[in-house]
Amino acid sequence: MTKRSKRRHSPLPRIFIGLGLIVVSIVVVVVVMRKNLEIELPNVVEPAPALVDYPAPELVLSDLSGNSISLNKLTGRVILVNNWATWCPPCRAEMSTLQAYAQAHLQDDFILVGINAGDKDEQVIDFINEYQLTFPICLDPTGKALQAFQNNALPSSYVVDRTGMVRMVWMGRVTLEALEAYVTPLFVK
Repeated sequence: MTKRSKRRHSPLPRIFIGLGLIVVSIVVVVVVMRKNLEIELPNVVEPAPALVDYPAPELVLSDLSGNSISLNKLTGRVILVNNWATWCPPCRAEMSTLQAYAQAHLQDDFILVGINAGDKDEQVIDFINEYQLTFPICLDPTGKALQAFQNNALPSSYVVDRTGMVRMVWMGRVTLEALEAYVTPLFVK
């Protein structure tokens, strides 16, 4: 026997080549799948709302001046109802966004109604002044709105269309981009 025939060839090079081919294949599949997802969902803006379809609750609350605001009396306009509290960090984080959106769409037959969930009047007044809020703020000391919408999460936002149907729900902080992408198209009559 020659020295050459006694040597066994190590399987390691073949294993490494095989593993390398597997890794390259996985990378190619992931890249192709990712590109396909980007192509199929180009207009998705996060956070996306949950799409729903149910009548807005019959809800009447008072603002800080004692004036009543009824969701039913606002039918015919697009309404964004936002439940919030002064102690809630995501609520605080989205207030400037909500104010900017409400201000930008004053002429669009749109109204944003903020509903404070249980804070004292003085806390709400300080909050309104701090964030320079100009949209209507209702007081909800007993959690009537949270019960009516069957949701205790804060913040939570509901989009009511012109016919009085709740069409979208956000749980948590909403962005200006999401409001423009999902709510603004409802303004077209």
